[in-house]
Amino acid sequence: MSKTVSAFPDTFPADIPALLVKLRETYGSGRTRPVAWRREQLQGLIRLFDEREQELADALAADLGKNPLESYVTELSLVRAEAEHALKHLDKWTRSRRVPVPPGLLPASARTEPQPLGVVLIIGPWNYPVQLVLAPLVGALAAGNAAVLKPSELAPATSAALADLLPRYVDADAVAVVQGGQETSTALLKEQFDSIFFTGGERVGRIVLQAAAEHLTPVTLELGGKSPAVVLDGNWAVVARRLVFGKLLNAGQTCVAPDYVLVTKEAAPALKKHLVRAVAEQFGKDPSRSKDLGRIVNEQHWERLVGLLESGTILSGGHSDRGSLYLEPTILTDVAPDSPVMQEEIFGPVLPIIEVEDLDEAMKFIGSRPVPLAAYLYSNSAAHRKAFEEGVRAGSISHNASTVQLAVPGLPFGGAGASGTGAYHGKYTFDTFSQLRPVFTKGTLVDTLRFAYPPYTGLKKRVLRRLL
Repeated sequence: MSKTVSAFPDTFPADIPALLVKLRETYGSGRTRPVAWRREQLQGLIRLFDEREQELADALAADLGKNPLESYVTELSLVRAEAEHALKHLDKWTRSRRVPVPPGLLPASARTEPQPLGVVLIIGPWNYPVQLVLAPLVGALAAGNAAVLKPSELAPATSAALADLLPRYVDADAVAVVQGGQETSTALLKEQFDSIFFTGGERVGRIVLQAAAEHLTPVTLELGGKSPAVVLDGNWAVVARRLVFGKLLNAGQTCVAPDYVLVTKEAAPALKKHLVRAVAEQFGKDPSRSKDLGRIVNEQHWERLVGLLESGTILSGGHSDRGSLYLEPTILTDVAPDSPVMQEEIFGPVLPIIEVEDLDEAMKFIGSRPVPLAAYLYSNSAAHRKAFEEGVRAGSISHNASTVQLAVPGLPFGGAGASGTGAYHGKYTFDTFSQLRPVFTKGTLVDTLRFAYPPYTGLKKRVLRRLL
C-alpha cells in the first residue's frame, strides 16, 4: 500500500456548537450568496484536484488499497467533473424564472428563484470517501450554502487529508470538516441544520432520519440495498466482463455494484464459464498479486464477508488473508434465496448466482424484496428491456452495463423505498440544496382585487366566475 498522510486532529464534540455559530454567522452575513463567491469555491475544488491528486490517491490507497488509476476514475475525476459542470451552468441554475399569472390576478408578475437553505450537514461513507463527501459539497456550494462535512472515521487517512487540504481551497469560514467517531456524529446530529445529506447504510440512515425529525430538518438519504443483475442473453464475454467490472470496483465495496445475479437456466452454463474467465482477465490467475484489486476496509467487515462464503458452492475464488484484509473474488452457485448471503447487502467481492426460469420469475423475485438502489438487465431484446423497466422498481435501471450510469451528470442518482430518498448529481445536487422560492408582485395604484373582497354580491359572483 502507499504511504499514509499525516494525521489531522479530531474535532471535540464539545466544540461543535461554537463551530455551528461561526458557520451561521458567515451564512447570515450574506457572504455565500453572490454567484461570484460560489464560483470561487467551485474553482477552488478544481484546483484541489489539480494540485493534490497524489495526496488524495495516497490516502485512498492507505484506507482501501485502491490503485491510483481506480481512485482517479471512480473518485477524483468524477468530483472534478461535477465541479466543472456546476461552474459551466451556474449562471443558468441561479437565474430566476418568470411564471404566468392567471388573468384574474393581472396586472401582476410572478417568478421563482432558487435560494440557499443555510448551513447543511454532509455525512459521508468510507467506501468512496472523497467522491461521496465532495460531490454533494459541489451542489451545496453552487447553491450558496455553508456546510459541515463529516467524513467516515473508517477511512481515517482520507478523512485527515480532507480536513487538512480542503480549508486551503475553499472558504474555511463557510466550510468545516469535522473528524471523529460515533460520539462526534451523535453530537452533530443533536444540532439543528437546514438540510442533512447522508450516504451510508440503512441502519444509520434511520438514526439520521430520527435525529433530523426532532428539528424538522429535510434529509437526503443515499442508502444501499441488494442491487440485482438479471442475465438473459448477449455476448457472453462482454456480459461477464461488465458484470465483473461493476462488481469488483473497490473490491466490491460499491453501493450500486451488482449484488447478485439472476440468470435463466438456459444461459447459466455460458455465463458461469465466462465470469470465471473475466475475473482472471482483469485480476490475473492469482488476484492476491494484483495491484488493481483493493482490500476490505477493516477486519470486522472481512470476517463478515468470509462467513458469507458458506452460503453456496464456490465456483471460483474463496481464498482470503486476514493480515492483508484480502478476499479473493468469489462466485457462488447453488445459493438458496433465504441463505445469509441473500439477507443483507454483500458489499464485497462475493457474487451469488441464482437460476430462474425466465424474466417474469426474475422480476417477481426482485419485487418480493426491498427496493434496490439499482437494477441491471443484460439482454439484447428491446421487449425484455421495456418489460424490465415497467416491472421493476429501483433507484435506477441500467441495461447491459453495471455501475457506469453514475458517470452521467445529467442523470439523477438516488434510491427509492428502502434504498434512499432524494437524488443528486449535476443540477439535481443544486436543487437538493436549494429552495425554489416563489415571488409574487402586484401594484396598488388600481385595486383589481376588490372583486374578491366581501361582501359577496351578485355582481362580484358573476365577475369572479368569469375571471376564475
